[in-house]
Amino acid sequence: MPPPRRSAELPPTHTALICVSLPSLAISTEHGQLTGHGLEGFYRAGRRLLSRCQVRVAGREPLAVQARMTRADSARFVGTVRTFAPFGPDPDVVVERLRQADGTERITLYSAAPRPLRLPVEVALGTDLADLGAIASGTPGPELPASVHDSGLRWSSPSGSSSVTADPPPADALASAGLLRWEFVLPPGGSTSVELRVRTDSAGPVRAVGRTATSPLAPARAAGDDPRVQALFRTSIEDLQALLLRDPAHPADTHLAAGAPWRCGLAPAEALAAARMTLPLGTRLAAGTLRTLARTQLPGPERQSGMIPGPRRDAGTHLPPGCTGTEATLLFPVLLAEARRWGLPDAETEELLPAAERCLTWLRATVGDAPYLRDPQPDGPVRCETQAHAHRAALLGADLLDACGRPGGAGLRQWAQELRIAFREEFWLDDLGGGRPAAARAPDGRPVPHLGAAAVHLLDTGLLGGGEWASGLLDKVQTEQLARLLGGPAMDSGWGLRGLGAKEAGYNPFGHRGGAVRTHETAIAVAGLAAAGYEKEATSLLRGALAAAEAFGHRLPEMYAGEQRTDGSVPVPHPAACRPAATAAAAGVLLLTTLAGIRPDAPAGTVTLRSVRSAPLGEIVLTGLRVVGAPFSVRVGRLGLAMVEEAADGLQLGV
Repeated sequence: MPPPRRSAELPPTHTALICVSLPSLAISTEHGQLTGHGLEGFYRAGRRLLSRCQVRVAGREPLAVQARMTRADSARFVGTVRTFAPFGPDPDVVVERLRQADGTERITLYSAAPRPLRLPVEVALGTDLADLGAIASGTPGPELPASVHDSGLRWSSPSGSSSVTADPPPADALASAGLLRWEFVLPPGGSTSVELRVRTDSAGPVRAVGRTATSPLAPARAAGDDPRVQALFRTSIEDLQALLLRDPAHPADTHLAAGAPWRCGLAPAEALAAARMTLPLGTRLAAGTLRTLARTQLPGPERQSGMIPGPRRDAGTHLPPGCTGTEATLLFPVLLAEARRWGLPDAETEELLPAAERCLTWLRATVGDAPYLRDPQPDGPVRCETQAHAHRAALLGADLLDACGRPGGAGLRQWAQELRIAFREEFWLDDLGGGRPAAARAPDGRPVPHLGAAAVHLLDTGLLGGGEWASGLLDKVQTEQLARLLGGPAMDSGWGLRGLGAKEAGYNPFGHRGGAVRTHETAIAVAGLAAAGYEKEATSLLRGALAAAEAFGHRLPEMYAGEQRTDGSVPVPHPAACRPAATAAAAGVLLLTTLAGIRPDAPAGTVTLRSVRSAPLGEIVLTGLRVVGAPFSVRVGRLGLAMVEEAADGLQLGV
């Protein structure tokens, strides 16, 4: 689905309970009743099939007492009703609603009355069959008239149709009022249920890719001294499974949607980034994502030949929008190279290698004789994060080409060396505080000096053979200074890493790129700082992200406000953030696997462990991961020592 057009009246998502089983969604408020307001409703493929589902028992709306997510694709709502008991405050009927993303809702009434109860039940239904873009812009259209259909109601419009069927069938179905009616008799302690099924006329039930036996994600688990570890890991994997989509033309290939509710389709850069962070769960998602995106690669011989297209993305107040296609094109060979280290079969590597070569050819052709890669092309600024992506792509791409006997590796390494020399001289801004990397250099050469989270990509240098990280754009002194800055109070909010330093001009704690905490950048910072040996700074960000995850019910949003953490405070949600989001869910996996420091080299038959020696969360055990396609389990003890507990036969522990 294309992303909807956003408006100033974008409906807020921060209080919504969003059940996801793509391509289906169910979005509710904490009250459980679907009233047709805002985003409420059941959706499939971006169209709202049902916007209103209001239950009345004995002529009254149940009093909402609890709402919670039970899984990524389901929510439970509990309400109470006092019937005609003359005395006391206690309710005598409990109404439970179990709502599924696939369009199923089960309404159960439990009686606690001392005598039989005759309970009339009404369900008022309606829909506008609006698409998500119209709802986002505040123009969903009027509710449509209903007609009686089988054991329920049906709605039609030129854009489609939907229906609701009920089991047991209602005693009355009133199309003009959109009402289904029953009358139940409940004995003392008795219960009864009604199941509603929302469907389009053109399709049957939809099952998420992640709910089938063919899910590309390993059912890994985490446990340890800190109970939040288990909850975050489980919820992250559930959210990733709920966001899985198949390529319609190639159903064996799966990839991740960017996030719900706004971006339930493929966003190339984010799909690649999320697949890379989830390599500990196996290489099948990476392979499906790479094959899907290889089919979108632009043909030659034009200037953009080999590029993976992607939309422009806002870059905050200091820079013009950047091109996510540039990021995706640079991430493609990196993901392929690292997936090979994690155990991607040789045949799949060979299949995808031509597409990776085209990405690397695009990089060299676009740079030409210059040391830097501009974004967007050809006259955009020279962004710090783009150089980090390009440098990593060159080094890991060269390693991949050499390993597969292809030419071009030497030229990539030579350009990467020239980029390092130029970057260390021209991008580092000295000051009395020890200096900082520029966020960018403007087209006229002027440095853009603000400090933001994009700098964390300088620490994400990529995995080579033998468990070694590739060299980075910064030297040792500059890396140490960047670590100090990222761990300082201007960047570390106590809940995670701010997108822009709190002391920078234009700082806005809710700014997408201007100060909000973006979950995946926090995870990249934790992993990069830990790999570089700066455990104190990594641990502070890790603990902040874990505390934020707990406050969000362990379902991390793509971003939240960068307000400073204080005693007794909680993280402030961003009203427009996707939740779940692919990169945020994948970040949960990266945050916890970083503690074990797993660095596989499948071609060499080795795996190296570089655990966080300070053991900030105490003991942690990760089971059911995948290395070389086989189950892999590791335990990190309270002294920070890592031990492999399960691995493929013949896999040797590196040093």
